[in-house]
Amino acid sequence: RSTMDHQPKFFENLSGTGKAIGVLTSGGDAQGMNAAVRAVVRMGIYVKAKVYFVYEGYQGMVDGGDNIVEVSWESVSSILQVGGTVIGSARCKSFRTREGRLQAAYNLVQRGITNLCVIGGDGSLTGANLFREEWSGLLEELAQKGKIDEEAVKKYAYLNIVGMVGSIDNDFCGTDMTIGTDSALHRIIEVVDAIMTTAQSHQRTFVLEVMGRHCGYLALVSALACGADWVFIPEYPPEEGWEDSMCVKLSENRARKKRLNIIIVAEGAIDSHNKPITSEKVKDLVVQRLGFDTRVTILGHVQRGGTPSAFDRILASRMGVEAVLALLEATPATPACVVSLSGNQAVRLPLMECVQMTQEVQKAMDEGRFVEAVRLRGSSFENNLNTYKLLSHKKPDAELPKTNFNVAVLNVGAPAAGMNAAVRAAVRVGITEGHKMFAVIDGFEGFARGKIKEISWGDVGGWTGQGGSILGTKRILPAKYLEKIADQMRTNNINALMVIGGFEAYLGLLELSAAREKYDEFCVPMVMVPATVSNNVPGSDFSIGADTALNTITDTCDRIKQSASGTKRRVFIIETMGGYCGYLANMGALAAGADAAYIFEEQFDIRELQANVEHLTEKMKTSIQRGLVLRNENCNENYTTDFIYQLYSEEGKGVFDCRKNVLGHMQQGGAPSPFDRNFGTKISAKAMQWISKKLKETYRKGKVFANTDDSVCLLGMRRRNLVFQPVAELKNETDFVHRIPKEQWWLKLRPLMKILAKYKTSYDVSDSGQLEHVAMHSPKEAETGAI
Repeated sequence: RSTMDHQPKFFENLSGTGKAIGVLTSGGDAQGMNAAVRAVVRMGIYVKAKVYFVYEGYQGMVDGGDNIVEVSWESVSSILQVGGTVIGSARCKSFRTREGRLQAAYNLVQRGITNLCVIGGDGSLTGANLFREEWSGLLEELAQKGKIDEEAVKKYAYLNIVGMVGSIDNDFCGTDMTIGTDSALHRIIEVVDAIMTTAQSHQRTFVLEVMGRHCGYLALVSALACGADWVFIPEYPPEEGWEDSMCVKLSENRARKKRLNIIIVAEGAIDSHNKPITSEKVKDLVVQRLGFDTRVTILGHVQRGGTPSAFDRILASRMGVEAVLALLEATPATPACVVSLSGNQAVRLPLMECVQMTQEVQKAMDEGRFVEAVRLRGSSFENNLNTYKLLSHKKPDAELPKTNFNVAVLNVGAPAAGMNAAVRAAVRVGITEGHKMFAVIDGFEGFARGKIKEISWGDVGGWTGQGGSILGTKRILPAKYLEKIADQMRTNNINALMVIGGFEAYLGLLELSAAREKYDEFCVPMVMVPATVSNNVPGSDFSIGADTALNTITDTCDRIKQSASGTKRRVFIIETMGGYCGYLANMGALAAGADAAYIFEEQFDIRELQANVEHLTEKMKTSIQRGLVLRNENCNENYTTDFIYQLYSEEGKGVFDCRKNVLGHMQQGGAPSPFDRNFGTKISAKAMQWISKKLKETYRKGKVFANTDDSVCLLGMRRRNLVFQPVAELKNETDFVHRIPKEQWWLKLRPLMKILAKYKTSYDVSDSGQLEHVAMHSPKEAETGAI
C-alpha cells in the first residue's frame, strides 16, 4: 500500500466516547491472557470508552449481575506478570442455547455494551460470531417480551466483535502464534532440560507427553528445540513399520555413545490408520524391543501454568491495543475479525475464515489426508516439520551426496544464547547437502591462528539447549589478520563461510568482501546469521539471543517489583544492555509494565525527566505502589543511571523512595529460550541451503569463484519473510558510529508502552486496519514463509 494515496492515520483521532466495550476470556486458559485484558482495558479507557469485565467467560455474560462490572485503570495494575486469567473462564452450556444468548444480550444492553473483545480458542470465537449474527433478532425478541423498549433496539442495533486467540496449542489457522504458545514451550523446555541431566546420569530413555489433542505444534517445536530423537504428532503420522525404524534409530544413537534418548508424544498422536499412539505404548515398545531403561513423564497442566514469557506479554499487549482499534473502526458491514501476528506484522483477519480453515485441518486428518493437513496448518508449521526431518535423522554415509566443498562456521562478537543451536543446524544441514563442515574456534582471531577442525554430525548433538558459544567467540575484526586468514582459507581449502554473530560479524563480512580485490581466497560465498542480545544488526527485525535476554530482563523486573510489595511506595531504576540500541530497554519496559524507558533513539531532556517524575508522583497517589523505569546503558552520556536515580530520589521525597539496579552480563547468559533455539535452528538451516545454491552457481573450471555483492549476504527476518540481503546494500541503512540500523521497526511500538503507562502520546496506526484474507499458501511460498 503506497503512503501517497492516504494521509497517515493517528489513533488520537479515533474516539471511543459513548462506546462501551466488554472483555471476556473463554475456553481453556493460556498465559498472556491477562496482558491482553490489561491492554484492552487501558486502551479502551485511553480513548474514553467505558470498559467492562465479564467474569467467568460466557457464563458470566448469561448470569449478569456482579459478573459484568465497569473497570478503572487501576483494576488491571500488576496483572501483566500473572499466568492464567484473573477474570476467570468457564465452559458454558447455557450460552449454547438461544435462551442463554437471549439473557446475555439483555445483560449487555442493560449496560449499553455493543462491543465485545473475546479472548479464547476457536470454540469461543465461533460462539461469539453466532451471537453477533443473532443480535438484532435477540433484541427484537426482548422488545416483544417487553424487556427493553424500541428505543434500545435502535440504539444498540449492532454488536461488534473482535477476537484474540488465547490457546497454548497454537491450533488456530491464520495466526503465526496464539497467546500462550510461547509460554507453554518455556514450561516444556524447562522440563526437558531438567530431565536431560537425570537421563544422562542413568543412560535412560524418556518418553514425554505434551498437550495438543488435535495439534502437534507444541510437540513438534519442543522436539526441534531440544533435539529429540523422535516425535509423534497428529498431523504427520509415522510410516508403516515405524516401530522398527524408531528402535533402529534409538540403538544407533546409543552405539554412538549418546547416553540418553528423548521421545516426544503429542497427546493426540495417531498412526496412519488413525489409531492413537500413547506414551505408554511407546515406552512398552522400547522396553520390549531394546530393553532400555525407560520412563514416561506426562507434563499435563504444568504447560498452562506459570508466568507468561516476554514474547506472550508483548504479543498480547500489541493484540489488545489492535483489538480496541478494530472495535473503534468497526461498522455494521465489517465481519467479526481476529487480530493476530503474521511474521512481525499485526493483521486483522475475518474470524469465520480462520475458523473454517482450522476445521478443514481436522477434517483432513480425520480423512487421512495428512499432507494436506500439514499444508493447511500454514507455512510456519510446515517449515518446522521440514527442518525437524532435516536435522533429526542422519542418512547413512553411502546415501549422502559428495560435493567436495568445504564450509567453515564461526561465531563472532559477544556470546548470545542460541548460537549453538545455529551452529548445530548449519553443521547438520551442511553434512546432509554433502559438504565437509569445519568449525573455527574463537572467531576471526582463532581463524588466523589456524584453530580450525572438521566437525561431524555427532559432535553437535545436544547443543541446542546450551547457552553461550561452545565454539568460542571474540569481538576482534578480521582486518588486521587478512593475510593469515587467507592462508588458512587456502590451506584448508575453504569454499564458503558462515558467520554467526552480532554487529562485529557484519563489519567483518564488509572487511572480507572489501579484501576480495587483494585476496582470491575471499572470493567465496559468505553468509551471516544475526546473533546478538542487543538486536542491533541492520537487515533483520530479530537476532538470535535477544528473546532470551528479554526474558531475563522481564523475570528480573518481576522479582524486583515483588521485592517492594509490602513496603511503602517505591520506584526502581533498572539499567539494561544493548549498546546504543534501545530494543532491550523498550521491549523490556513493554513486557514488564514499566512507566518509562530511556533510550538513545529518542532524545530526552531534563524537562522530560521532570515530567516522568511528576507522572509517577501522581500515580503513587492512587492505589499503585510500585514504579519501574528502564534505562538503556548508552542512552545519554550525562543522564547516567546514577543521575536519574538521584534525580528521582530527590524529587520523589515524601512520596516514594528509589532503588537502582544494573542488570549487567546476566543478560548474555542462561539457556536459550524456545524462540531463540527455534529461530537459530531455522534461520541457520536456511542460510546453509543458500550456501549450497551459491556454491553450485559459482563453481567454474574446478574452483569456486564468487566476487559479486550478492555472494556476501545477511539473512534476516523482515516483517513477514526471511530475506537474504547483500551486506554492501545494508551499508546505507547503518549508523556505523552508534552501531545501530538507521530505521528500527520496534520504535513504532514505543507509543504502546506510553499509552499503557497512561502518558498522552501520538500513535501512528496507518499500518493497521486493513482486513485481509486468510491466504492459502502455495508449496513454493513455504520456503520463503514465516519462521
